[in-house]
Amino acid sequence: MSLLRGLALSCHPLPTVAVTAMATALVIAADNSPRVCVIAAVAVFAGQLTIGWSNDLVDVERDVVAGRSDKPLATGQLSRQVVTRALASALVVTLIASLLLGWRAAAAQLTVVASGLTYNLGVKSTMWSVVPYAIAFGTLPAVATLALPEPVWPAWWATISGALIGVAAHFGNVLPDLAEDRQTGVRGLPHRLGSTFSAVAATALSSGAAGLSFVAVAHPASPLQWVLLAGAGGSLLWALLVLRRNPRSEAVFVATMVIAAVAIALLVTG
Repeated sequence: MSLLRGLALSCHPLPTVAVTAMATALVIAADNSPRVCVIAAVAVFAGQLTIGWSNDLVDVERDVVAGRSDKPLATGQLSRQVVTRALASALVVTLIASLLLGWRAAAAQLTVVASGLTYNLGVKSTMWSVVPYAIAFGTLPAVATLALPEPVWPAWWATISGALIGVAAHFGNVLPDLAEDRQTGVRGLPHRLGSTFSAVAATALSSGAAGLSFVAVAHPASPLQWVLLAGAGGSLLWALLVLRRNPRSEAVFVATMVIAAVAIALLVTG
């Protein structure tokens, strides 16, 4: 149980579950068969495990220096060998499951995984750190539509909305750790622009994604879609209030993710 708990903590559980849920919702909303929905969920989940475990493997030395007690690799709770084996297993699963979706959807899903790995392997420390996030999240809607019996590209606004969500997630996710990251050599775009700019960018971009999704799908808007839009507005106000007190607060990231979830929900209801 200790081993499983350590692996669960090392996979970055919140982003892993969130991205898997997001992708699965899109696949279901595209009217794929139950079989395809299950396979897609497995493919995306295994891909996110691969990304999460590789991140902790690459960053283990930085996490030790930063004294990260929440990182099982850094504390010695897990060995590199165990995490490497888990990563390899997840990679095999995501490859097989992705191919079962057809080569087009597989290419899209594996692009998501490749983007995450590229970020982990060095892009995170450059001014281009937002690019893998934009590509990965912008590609997620294509996994859903290219898995159909008659594959089609997603609507342009779905791709843009996904990319906006991805970049917002990047800006919001790094906020609590900006200072620690700088000390260990991580100098991505949010680190270069600072906490206040990053917090504003996270909320603005996620709100833009929600607004774009609403305008694109609400013709006319249903009561549920109006409720979702109101929820996004409330989350934005909450984020702005928190931003005034502490731009590095994790609450800004939570509010950003709530708004992003609303954007995905609007895509699904459309």
